[in-house]
Amino acid sequence: MTAATQTDPTKTIPHSDELDFSAPVGDGYESLSRDRYPVRSMKPADLAAMIEIDRRITGRDRTPYYQRKVAEALEETGIRVSLVAEQEGRVAGYIMANVDFGEFGRLEPEAVIHTIGVDPDLEHGHIGSALMSQLLANLATLHVERIYTEVDWSNAGLLGFLNHCGFLPSQRLAFVKRID
Repeated sequence: MTAATQTDPTKTIPHSDELDFSAPVGDGYESLSRDRYPVRSMKPADLAAMIEIDRRITGRDRTPYYQRKVAEALEETGIRVSLVAEQEGRVAGYIMANVDFGEFGRLEPEAVIHTIGVDPDLEHGHIGSALMSQLLANLATLHVERIYTEVDWSNAGLLGFLNHCGFLPSQRLAFVKRID
């Protein structure tokens, strides 16, 4: 085998019509995002880091919201599925979700993503993909067949991320009525 064949997996093996996928380059050997970052279950000690990440993303202090959602995720749900990704021992991102075993007349288990956040300094490092990949793997183990979330149309970055992860618009319509 020539040096060029060893480094380019699209080259054919000499004297053969087969492609050479044995080289350790190319997509075939790309690690999963969740293999590059430790992803673990959320703990109460993660709250402060999550609040700080959210503050850096939104420019607002939503401490009461995060206190309520973390307490809900850790204390009030039967199945804990919320996750945290770490980089160099610190919280780099999080995804808060829960599993519903029937809601709005549906009988099959579904999951709902409430919040996802990635440290803005690390937002192009595939941490969101690592979190989503691990969440989906965990939900598949639980035989959850569908996951949904809501996104503001003006949040193009999150819409693009969810599209990249395979999310599509649903058949459900969300309704809102202003109470004056």
